[in-house]
Amino acid sequence: MALTSSQSKLAAFRGRNITPLPGNLDDAATLRRLSGLADRVIHLAPPANEVANARDDGRTRRLLQALRLRGLPQALVYGSTSGVYGDCSGDVVAETRCVNPASARAYRRVDAESAVRFFGRSASVPVHILRIPGIYAPDREGGTPRARLLRGTPVLAALDDVYTNHIHADDLARACLAAMWRGKPQRISNVNDDTQLKMGDYFDLAADMYGLPRPPRLQRGEAQQQLPPMMLSFMGESRRLDNRRMKNELGLHLRYPTVYAGLRSGAEPFTSPGIKPE
Repeated sequence: MALTSSQSKLAAFRGRNITPLPGNLDDAATLRRLSGLADRVIHLAPPANEVANARDDGRTRRLLQALRLRGLPQALVYGSTSGVYGDCSGDVVAETRCVNPASARAYRRVDAESAVRFFGRSASVPVHILRIPGIYAPDREGGTPRARLLRGTPVLAALDDVYTNHIHADDLARACLAAMWRGKPQRISNVNDDTQLKMGDYFDLAADMYGLPRPPRLQRGEAQQQLPPMMLSFMGESRRLDNRRMKNELGLHLRYPTVYAGLRSGAEPFTSPGIKPE
């Protein structure tokens, strides 16, 4: 069963033998039918962009309120973001590190995590939180760096660059299932592959694989003048996620352990410049 607010997706869900349940996380009244229908819940919806400085995730709170009405689920998995850690200056980051959100959207994720964990404790429902970095999917439109490379969007110069983290969409889906069935209650897991690359190096790697020009490099001061605030916010946080808990506790064996392997799994054309996996 899948909750959806889009009428246009109903037929597609049915075509995949998935029962669609019309509902909108922004409208609490539409969620009442959800309660008691699902034994296990995976919640991946992002917070709404409500007000620029809002720090509450109303969507998650409305969902949890609906789930309390009757027939509590046996497990709940929430897909959060690694952005809750904020800038870590390139440090290796384990789940025990304190959150340090630096944007309104990251604050909303922290709020959602708090609400989910309180729900788990107060309702005696096993909950598991996944902290997810950049998701890519070579078989989906816009799921790779190709479009950005074609636009020629700049990246930071090497001295100013930041570490970034990734997960293939298929491995993320498998992590969600693993957390739903094997995740420890009231636990948090980073979900990322083994790649340790800075953002500019990631786009250089992809450009070489696609046979496209590498993106131009900008000093941070130049980037602040030329790039939009949203993009700059991602360029202002550097961290390397520790994924040992994902492997050891969830038992997840990555099908795509590096972005090199994941990008090459797609159907998009590549050159053969002698690139070697990380």
